[in-house]
Amino acid sequence: MMHPEIKTITVAGAGTMGSLIAQAFAAYGYQVSLWNRSQSGLERGRAMMAENLSSIPQERREAASRVHLTTDQACFRSADLVVESIAENLEVKHDFYRQMEPLLKETCLVATNTSGLSITSLSQAFTTPERFCGMHWINPANLIPLIEVISGEETAPETAAAVYALAEALGKKPIHVKDVPGFALNRLQFAVLREALHMVETGAASMEDVDKGMKYGLGLRYACIGPFETADLGGLDIFCGISEYLFADLADDKAPQALLRQKKASGKLGLKSGEGFFDYSGDRGAKAVEERNRKLSAISKILFNT
Repeated sequence: MMHPEIKTITVAGAGTMGSLIAQAFAAYGYQVSLWNRSQSGLERGRAMMAENLSSIPQERREAASRVHLTTDQACFRSADLVVESIAENLEVKHDFYRQMEPLLKETCLVATNTSGLSITSLSQAFTTPERFCGMHWINPANLIPLIEVISGEETAPETAAAVYALAEALGKKPIHVKDVPGFALNRLQFAVLREALHMVETGAASMEDVDKGMKYGLGLRYACIGPFETADLGGLDIFCGISEYLFADLADDKAPQALLRQKKASGKLGLKSGEGFFDYSGDRGAKAVEERNRKLSAISKILFNT
């Protein structure tokens, strides 16, 4: 069901996230334009959407294919909502907003897919910051149900409410978050990564065993219940008691640990470079992504009917 106030959407940026976001809107019947500065970028976006089409339910595939690809900024004039997913750089986004805002209808809302930049800082490029909020989709956007809706200091409550309702209309699971560094998901994700790196660096466990501990223990549990529900079911007296002695021993590094910095310095950046903590050379990278997507799809269908 389409949100009654938002019918025409322009997604700015035809990268991996922008392309799949545009396709997700189109699959639910919205009139969608995918804008990019270059035609070559649009062609890469077209290829990504074509590759992803098979993961969309059969009854929505025809609609999902109706994304208008364009380099013409005229697509911003008719939009009820613009979702920006361009380079993760404050100055680049500010320049884009200043060029775009004069083209928009007074009633058009704007959301950014930033994964961590301050919504309040980003909104300073607007003369009407009340229309602006965060709409953070999680990679892979077509398979992860969560969407973070982030309010900056000047975001109108009606703006955040409309974007939240839109996410629900897409069958997603939105949450409201204040404009704090990392929002909600990345604060949790990096708290886990910091402790995982600490355990490996101190010899407490190998990378393989830390990953197994998450996948076959916490990860499976947290797919069903969150940390507060987990604590309730386990007993808050027990969790408080464990916290008394464990918190003092947990990692509290204020900068990236040596292991992470060493990988970055040596160019071992993970999937994109063919090696990171693990080896993705040859067809290993493609197989890793395929296996991740297969498992995410299966879990989402079972737990969330998505």
